[in-house]
Amino acid sequence: MARWEPNAPERLANAALDLFAERGYENTTVIDIAQRAGLAKTTFFRHFQDKREVLFGRGTVNELLAEATAAAPATAGPLEAVAHALDAAGRQVFTSERREFIARRQAVIAANPELREREALKNLALIASMVDALKRRGVPELTARVAAELGALASTIAYERWSQTTAGEDFGEIARQALDDVQASTAFC
Repeated sequence: MARWEPNAPERLANAALDLFAERGYENTTVIDIAQRAGLAKTTFFRHFQDKREVLFGRGTVNELLAEATAAAPATAGPLEAVAHALDAAGRQVFTSERREFIARRQAVIAANPELREREALKNLALIASMVDALKRRGVPELTARVAAELGALASTIAYERWSQTTAGEDFGEIARQALDDVQASTAFC
């Protein structure tokens, strides 16, 4: 590939996933990734801080969920605001075009304890973002925490369901169903 071609971040991310699958995360360097993508090492560092950031981004999902939670209709209760955020994640992150990339990313993370730990920390940050957004909506802290935790659980369940489907189902719809299922299951606790 020529170095001037567009979509450098996407090319780098795909090259990284290919190499992580072939060699393992630990045995892949930034230089390897840049070379595979047909780009210079400096181009890699223009888009990513290190090779982990290829997998974890720069907090854009946190921002998306917080903004979407805050943008939910004023009449929405805490769980409905979280559902609104999950809808936004489905429209912007968990799209059918990104399904293969997301599945490959998850396989790399699952194979590496350090990356699983990083993913767990990222999920805690996502929950904190939703809690803050709900509190800004005037939701009491405990209620915000419970709604965000239930939303995170529903998101995890939805991701599992979505990644196992081949029918191109919408993540937002699956997430709303998962949130309904989680909420219904609390009646038995």
